[in-house]
Amino acid sequence: MKRARLRTDSAAAGIVAAALEPDNTAEMETTVAGDTIETALERERVGGLRSTVDDYVVNLTVAERIVRIANEHDEADDDRTDNDTA
Repeated sequence: MKRARLRTDSAAAGIVAAALEPDNTAEMETTVAGDTIETALERERVGGLRSTVDDYVVNLTVAERIVRIANEHDEADDDRTDNDTA
């Protein structure tokens, strides 16, 4: 069995990990501790492991980008609300 362990720091670790969870297979285990997401993967072959890691990193990047954009929109909404009440 080939194995990989990926650790990522994220200000929204729980949200990002939850977004990735539907794509996890039985050979993947993800945990969150504070701002750290840790995912352990196992595959029979190196090629399969490489493909899974690649997919995971792409999905992680997309999830992080969505969180960042959502936060930017929340901040913009807050700014508009503050200006409306001033």
